[in-house]
Amino acid sequence: MATLRQQLFRVKPVPQQGESPESDLKRTIGLFSLTMIGVGSTIGTGIFFILSESVPVAGPAVIWSFVIAGLVAGLAVICYAELAGSVPVSGSSYSYAYATLGELPAMGVAACLLLEYGVAGAAVAVGWSQYVNQLLFNLFGFEIPHALAYAPEEGGVVNLPAILLLAMCCFLLVRGTGESIVINTIMVCTKIGVLLFFVLVGVTGWNVDNFADFAPFGFSGVVAGSGLIFFSYVGMDAVATAGDETKNPKKTMPRALIAALLIVTTVYVMVAIAALSAQPWQEFEGQSAGLSAILENIVGAKWPGTVVAAGAVISIFSVTLVSIYGQTRILFTMSRDGMMPKLFGDVNPRTLTPVKGTIVVTVVIAILAGFIPLNFLAEMTSIGTLVAFVVVSLAVIILRVREPNLERGFKVPFYPVLPVLAIIGCLWIISNLQVITIVVFLIWTAVILGLYFIVGRKNSVLGKQRAAHDSMDGSDSTGGNQ
Repeated sequence: MATLRQQLFRVKPVPQQGESPESDLKRTIGLFSLTMIGVGSTIGTGIFFILSESVPVAGPAVIWSFVIAGLVAGLAVICYAELAGSVPVSGSSYSYAYATLGELPAMGVAACLLLEYGVAGAAVAVGWSQYVNQLLFNLFGFEIPHALAYAPEEGGVVNLPAILLLAMCCFLLVRGTGESIVINTIMVCTKIGVLLFFVLVGVTGWNVDNFADFAPFGFSGVVAGSGLIFFSYVGMDAVATAGDETKNPKKTMPRALIAALLIVTTVYVMVAIAALSAQPWQEFEGQSAGLSAILENIVGAKWPGTVVAAGAVISIFSVTLVSIYGQTRILFTMSRDGMMPKLFGDVNPRTLTPVKGTIVVTVVIAILAGFIPLNFLAEMTSIGTLVAFVVVSLAVIILRVREPNLERGFKVPFYPVLPVLAIIGCLWIISNLQVITIVVFLIWTAVILGLYFIVGRKNSVLGKQRAAHDSMDGSDSTGGNQ
């Protein structure tokens, strides 16, 4: 009989070359499509509306906030790239923690991921409704009533557009992964084109005076801005949730992660510079659909803002789509391990997708999106992402020590310096988040760990396999002594 400590820290074997855990999911995702998953779930999550939240905190120095968040995310993404090429399964950092730290720590990471994807999907859906209103007003001269477009704390009753967006994403995902990936790729290309259009028009309104009071809140404001902006890098993790549906994952996943990071960071910095050059930082606070409004002020006409609003309405759809996708794939992997109810692991034989799990996830995210304000959702997503990044960086170090001969599709350069810097950077940003954010996160994590002790520990597939193996060894030993 395994001791409590052995149960809590039992480690799942790392799949060797040519091995793959049993899965009914179909491998349909190639390098370009996987890169678009990373880009699609990231660009739009922040840049279309996070400036109205981060610029009032950091001023024009929010550019440095983007750089700091990008550097910390970059360090973590490099660690993700090594683990994705070493442990090429779905589940992202949950699976990596299970293979390195043990079952209980893996459940703690799962709490981070469930918070990260659930809240990110809700936050993006909330921002989407702002651009829907902007587009409707520009094209038809009317808006969705305030009561139906904002959460109660923002003076509304329910954010109805956010709920409708989530319902559409759910419909696509239950139809099949292949269709969803194609639509996501089209949306991502549209999104990048729209943002480049914003940059080109935005720089025509360049005013160097807008950068005069560059850091009005000092370095603390820059760091606080980084905490909010880090929410914009949640999409990097989405690549690592697709391990069971990716072709040649050991090579494809690391390449997609690094490519997505480079694309995302470049676009973020370009858009931030263009926006700040065209509008005084004091005017960003409370500005709905900010990028559209900036272009309208520069050109003196509605059409550029209409283009950006239309692009945002189309492309933010892809962020929500991938957020729900990532959440369902993590729950799928946990269900396969016995850590979550079986319904999350049920795969529809016709569509080869986890239909029941997708519907449950969508309903929960829709409740968040309909009734919770945007700024709180952004910080809750950031802390989930940051803690997951810490675990991934730690897992790289542990796996290098424990399994030095494991085949790796990519290896972190300057090891162990970069993983250690990633851990320090993430903890530094966490320390600057609001206290209420950290408290809610700790409560949420405690709830998930409590569920593990009540349900997961006894239903663990790995635990049952180990118990059966020990029982067979005991029978053989008994037989040998007779």
